[in-house]
Amino acid sequence: MGESAAPILTIKNLNKQFGSGCDQCGSRAGRKLDKNYCPACGTVYSCQDISLELYPGEVLGIVGESGSGKSTLMRCIYFDQEVTSGEAYLQAYKEGRSNLFEESAQQKRFIRNHLMGKVYQNPVMGLRMQFTSIGNIAEKMIAAGNRNVGAMEARGRELLDRVYIPVYRMKEAPKNFSGGMQQRVQIAKALSNNPPILLLDEVTTGLDLSVQANVLDLIKHLQRELNISILLVSHDLSVIRMLADRTMVMLNGQVVEQGLTDQILEDPQHAYTQQLVHSLL
Repeated sequence: MGESAAPILTIKNLNKQFGSGCDQCGSRAGRKLDKNYCPACGTVYSCQDISLELYPGEVLGIVGESGSGKSTLMRCIYFDQEVTSGEAYLQAYKEGRSNLFEESAQQKRFIRNHLMGKVYQNPVMGLRMQFTSIGNIAEKMIAAGNRNVGAMEARGRELLDRVYIPVYRMKEAPKNFSGGMQQRVQIAKALSNNPPILLLDEVTTGLDLSVQANVLDLIKHLQRELNISILLVSHDLSVIRMLADRTMVMLNGQVVEQGLTDQILEDPQHAYTQQLVHSLL
C-alpha cells in the first residue's frame, strides 16, 4: 500500500443520533452523556464526529464493544441508514468530489450496486433465503444493470467456486446451508460487480471457531488476489489482528484510538484499548 496514494474512501465528521437532542446534549461542547446516551431526553449519539480514510488495497479494522457505534457507522456508509450529518467521498465516484450523503436515492443505489459490497453479520440481511445461491448473485448484478443471463450465470459459477461452494449446490437456497456457507454466499454476492470496497460487519460472529478461521482465510485470500479495500467491523481483536493493516478503536460512538494494527496491539494508549488487548492475551 503506497502512502502517497489518495484514499479510496474518505469520511468526515459523520454523526448519527437517534432522538432530537435537548439543551443538555444539543451542543457538542458541553454535552453531558451517560456513555453515548442523554439521560435528560433519551437521545442516543451512536456516531460522534467519526472521520476515517481507507486506502486502495487496505484493510481498515474498526473494533469496539456492542453499542460502540461501529455497526451504525457501517449502515450509514452503505446507506442502510441516513446520517444526521457528515461527508463521504469515494474516489471512484465523480472523482471524489461529491458528498455521497447528499446524493439522490437513485445515485445512492448506483453507488451501492457498483462501488460497494456488504457482508452482514446476519446472512438474512444480505441474502434472499428462498432464492437459489446463484440467483442471489444475479440479483445484485441485475440491480447494477446487467441483463445478460449467460454472463451472469458464468460470473455466479466463478464466484461460488471462488468461495468454495460446490457447483452442484448453486441452484440450492441458502436457507439449506450452514452459517459458514451462508456467509460465503454473501461474500460472493458482495463481490459480484467487482466493487472497489467491501464492508464486512461482524462476519464471523456466531460461527464455530474452525468455520470462523475458514471464512477469515477466504477473506484474506480474496483481498490479496483482488487487491480490494476492506472496512472490517468486529468486537473481536483476534479477527482484527489477522486481517487489518490499520485499526480504529471505538467506544460510546467515538474513535478513542487509531493506528497501525501491530502498534495498537503492542502498545495500546487508551485505557479501553489496553483492556481489549489484555483480554486477548
